[in-house]
Amino acid sequence: MNMTIGVLALQGAFIEHIKMLAELGVDAVEVRKPEHLDDLDALIIPGGESTTIGKLARTYGLLDPLRSFTQQKPTWGTCAGLIFLAKRIGRDQPLVGAMDITVERNAFGRQVDSFEVDILIEGIGDEPFRAVFIRAPVITHADEDKGVEVLAELPEKGIVAVRQGHLLGTAFHPELTADCRLHELFVRMVEAEKSTEGA
Repeated sequence: MNMTIGVLALQGAFIEHIKMLAELGVDAVEVRKPEHLDDLDALIIPGGESTTIGKLARTYGLLDPLRSFTQQKPTWGTCAGLIFLAKRIGRDQPLVGAMDITVERNAFGRQVDSFEVDILIEGIGDEPFRAVFIRAPVITHADEDKGVEVLAELPEKGIVAVRQGHLLGTAFHPELTADCRLHELFVRMVEAEKSTEGA
């Protein structure tokens, strides 16, 4: 199935997502302006600095178009992108606010406290996924009454991956590994959404 996935390219680790999508044979484009969202089947909001991404999105007139897009089309936020997608983060900064989750920024400490750990993620198979956490957030509350599914947790730390319908959120950086299973999961989500549209 042909599809085009955009990667928000205002700041952060967008190139790595584009490379991984290309390895899966998916057309990927950089998104910097509202018109770049036209004709996309889905969007990835990458890691980086959530405050900066929010400010740049506002500067480029992208906030409202992103809010509209995420209501309708599959969107995946990783690390800072997860923060940007959340409805509640405990502070005032520009957000898309699409997912019914509460997120704590920098939950694991500073850059020097970055780490990797094997985690099990619902929906990608039984093999552990090597997750890379860099100044990562954690999801402190996922509103299951609103349809939020918990896909992965770190013991005694909190929730690190969620799905809500056509929305996906991960607190870590899957694009910084050689494991493409989460990108494959997102592509399957996009395929399912496209087949529903065509029905």
